[in-house]
Amino acid sequence: MQIGTSTYPAPINEPVLSYAPGSHERTKLKATLKDLKASQIDVPMTIGGKEVQTGKTAAMRPPHEIAHILGHYHQGGEEHVRMAIDAALAAKAGWESMSWESRAAIFLKAADLFAGKYRWLINGTTMLGQSKNVFQAEVDAACELIDFLRWNVYFLDQIYRQQPIAAPGMHNRMEYRALEGFVLAVTPFNFTAIGGNLPTSAAMAGNVVVWKCAQTQVYSAQMTMRVLQEAGLPDGVINLVFVDGATVGKVCLSRPELAGVHFTGSTGVFQGMWKAIGENIARYRTYPRIVGETGGKDFVLAHPSADPEALVAALLRGAYEFQGQKCSAASRCYIPSNLLKRVRQGLADGVRSFKVGSVENFENFVNAVIDERSFDSLTGYLTRAKNDADASILVGGGGDKRVGYFIEPTVIETSNPCYVTMCEELFGPVLTMHGYDEKRFDEALDLVDSTSPYALTGSIFARDRGAVELATRRLRHSAGNFYINDKPTGAVVGQQPFGGARASGTNDKAGSMLNLYRWLSARTIKETFSPTTDYRYPFMQAE
Repeated sequence: MQIGTSTYPAPINEPVLSYAPGSHERTKLKATLKDLKASQIDVPMTIGGKEVQTGKTAAMRPPHEIAHILGHYHQGGEEHVRMAIDAALAAKAGWESMSWESRAAIFLKAADLFAGKYRWLINGTTMLGQSKNVFQAEVDAACELIDFLRWNVYFLDQIYRQQPIAAPGMHNRMEYRALEGFVLAVTPFNFTAIGGNLPTSAAMAGNVVVWKCAQTQVYSAQMTMRVLQEAGLPDGVINLVFVDGATVGKVCLSRPELAGVHFTGSTGVFQGMWKAIGENIARYRTYPRIVGETGGKDFVLAHPSADPEALVAALLRGAYEFQGQKCSAASRCYIPSNLLKRVRQGLADGVRSFKVGSVENFENFVNAVIDERSFDSLTGYLTRAKNDADASILVGGGGDKRVGYFIEPTVIETSNPCYVTMCEELFGPVLTMHGYDEKRFDEALDLVDSTSPYALTGSIFARDRGAVELATRRLRHSAGNFYINDKPTGAVVGQQPFGGARASGTNDKAGSMLNLYRWLSARTIKETFSPTTDYRYPFMQAE
């Protein structure tokens, strides 16, 4: 029996380690990378807490070293998705009735395991499996994942404390229930933290989850699952399956027990899922919660008063960190004529200074894109830019997939503000730049707002405060995360809740209370201490 009320103070964001030469963390991580590459692992699915092997395996290869095999994972089918749903539903009663303190303790312990014992393994599997350099892995797989776990405990505790007022003779309270059914979590390759957050944020609120990760993220996803189990997560609460998206959708979206979808991925897939849910709406026990973060075509708009050095630095980081494979990456920029020459030179010099190669060489700033499909798509855009009259390659423009899927960091310059690479999401190390007349900043604002269907992130660079205020107001609906004199990437849990609208998703703000509300179903309870014994009201009395 619970006696007393627990409290969870606001956490401090996990410090980012430097991995400088000679540091303890650099030595540990280097050794971990060596150990990981020295052996091949067998990765089963995790269903009902049990390892499920199918014998139908696929190889896991570093995108930057495709000849090397890290191990194999077992691919599943429809029957395994059904097993995962059944296992989740079997675990539901015990999990949602567990005390909040016990649930919270599991995820706080997992955060500590990621921060300590498993830090090098979660970073190492992310570096090798997703071709992230050491810094990108540290801020993602370690720090952001840890922050999600700790901050979500704090946010959910704050929600539970929100209670209605009570009048004399009664007591009112609000009960925040888990959803009735199971939640489907679909996670992408590019962020290990997203892979961990989408299933755990729903589970933390008492829900049970079927987790389908991207096939190109299995290597780090299995490590996340291992840590959650070690932290004490009961069997069946989160079930990790390695099944293609169409199969998962076919089974999960047709089940009456579907209670919610937590999704990060492509716009087309998300819209297809939403359509399927709409077509099946009459069969569900409850209306499913649909939470999605999809694509972005993120902008950097420079005012004539912008600091050119800060602008160039932000573009070099914002466009090319993790090879531009972030939905928040700077992908299109608008440069005024008075700064165009300096920005052009700064970008060319910066890109030429990048070192490109394996993640095991910590001097490399840029690594490989995730797979051959991505490589081929990007080279198609680059070939087109070389041949189109209204576009030119300022720097880069090549690619080589003999050793790994390496795309040269590229700047495309276009005279056409509606050129294809200014409008479509590329998801690679390609930045498209459009120069505009410095006297037509107002028109540039319209271009930024109207060119893309997405509205995820964006930034304004200006020293002129009036220009900052104007852009902030005019671009209100152009980005869910808006930055002033900074790159449009790098949102931190608890500091910049993340999400966008329009074609970029439902804007439910991962890393805040807003997201957690979606995994709760409130029940109001009123208790009357002295019930009335007469139905008559005073107004009914005779004169």
